[in-house]
Amino acid sequence: MPDLQINPTAAALLGLLHEGPMTGGQLMAAAERRLGPYWSMTRSQVYRELPVLAEMGFVRLGKPGPRSSQPYAITASGKRAFSRWLTETPGRDALRNPVALRVAFGQQHNPDQLQTLYTNASQYHAEALAMVKEQAKEAKKNDDPYGAAALEFAVAYHKAALSWLKTVPAEAAR
Repeated sequence: MPDLQINPTAAALLGLLHEGPMTGGQLMAAAERRLGPYWSMTRSQVYRELPVLAEMGFVRLGKPGPRSSQPYAITASGKRAFSRWLTETPGRDALRNPVALRVAFGQQHNPDQLQTLYTNASQYHAEALAMVKEQAKEAKKNDDPYGAAALEFAVAYHKAALSWLKTVPAEAAR
């Protein structure tokens, strides 16, 4: 079989399937729970990747369950592909912050719009920070140093976002 490359979303799915067979919905829930604080996946990405992974021989389909849900299990070649992916250079971060994008166009906002934007973003990051701090504490308690380390990235990110939000201009220049 040729050396087939997998993208980060496919790799995340294969990594999650190391826990055991899961349906697309279960994979989404596991991704949100385990990876959500620092890696986002959409339902459409998951359902787009699963048939591709099956076609590549990296997952196999199980017997359909209730409401035609289909469990997927990682294969030996899927485990090898995931192991290869782990050794690859990760590449650059893809930074896409919707608040920063709107701030870049701050001159087109009125002051009320900007204040609402900043207030909502601050509230989101404060709540997310509290949540990921708790998750990191749980991961440490459960003797999961790697999960805790990844969650500490999310802690630092939300702290940085809150710090940055205190520095952005508060008034639109018209």
